[in-house]
Amino acid sequence: MSSVNRGAAAAMVSQEPAGGSVHEFSFSEEDFRHLTRLAYEYAGIALADNKRNLVYSRVSRRLRALRMNSFSEYREFLASDGREVESFINSISTNHTKFFREEHHFHHFRSHVVLPFAQSGGRNVGGRLRIWSAGCSSGEEPYTIAVVMKREIRDFTGCDVRILATDIDTDVLSKAARGEFSGSAVDEIPKPYHSFFKTEENNGAVDKVVMEKDVKALITFRRLNLMGPWPFHGKFDAIFCRNVMIYFDAPTKSTLVERFTQQLKPGGWLFIGHSESLIGSHPGLQLVGRTIYQRTAA
Repeated sequence: MSSVNRGAAAAMVSQEPAGGSVHEFSFSEEDFRHLTRLAYEYAGIALADNKRNLVYSRVSRRLRALRMNSFSEYREFLASDGREVESFINSISTNHTKFFREEHHFHHFRSHVVLPFAQSGGRNVGGRLRIWSAGCSSGEEPYTIAVVMKREIRDFTGCDVRILATDIDTDVLSKAARGEFSGSAVDEIPKPYHSFFKTEENNGAVDKVVMEKDVKALITFRRLNLMGPWPFHGKFDAIFCRNVMIYFDAPTKSTLVERFTQQLKPGGWLFIGHSESLIGSHPGLQLVGRTIYQRTAA
């Protein structure tokens, strides 16, 4: 997911069997319903019955970490300690992403957002450019956005350019903020962008990919639950929320799309995941490309 939030945001859930530990703890229907209701109410994550093994497997890890003996004990703990709700959401979140995922989005972003801004010296928008990566996961998406901008905007002097990267999962946000990735990540990065990544080698092989400081400086990482308040002071030129909404039910998705629309500037862009689509048409959005929408004039 790329990345509730991939803020609710990103949290992406996939199938995972319970494995050999399925009988380690008793897991009643009441336990399952309670936890799925909490996931929905807190983060908008809709967990169907076929996610039962996933919930058992993921939450069992929390029981072991807390040295608890039953799901009922864990439920009581959730009710008494609000901080554990965050760990619970983290435990059921899957964060799969990579650099330049769904590359056509970044070609469009470059040609329709970054290049016009760079060619005008930022004058057409008062030197201000704001991008939101909602559900940023471990950071590959906002860093991809940042290097596309760095390659085209040669001089940031006098420009107010920022990327907001949010997710509901505090664990992946910590990883994203470090800006360090496995050596295999370099295989995902087109060659024209290699100069924005520093590689560290071990025995002649790339062992680690590290983001350059000036790229990291463009991004602010924040925890945000997409189901909660959005404490923004201005609107965005583009919003990336990809492979996040597939885990919401139809009413939650419709509400979120409306909120995204209102948070975009007229003419701004919404990028969603390859397996996602809007439920019906939206009067404020026009489909202009594969999973690319533009906000119509207010």
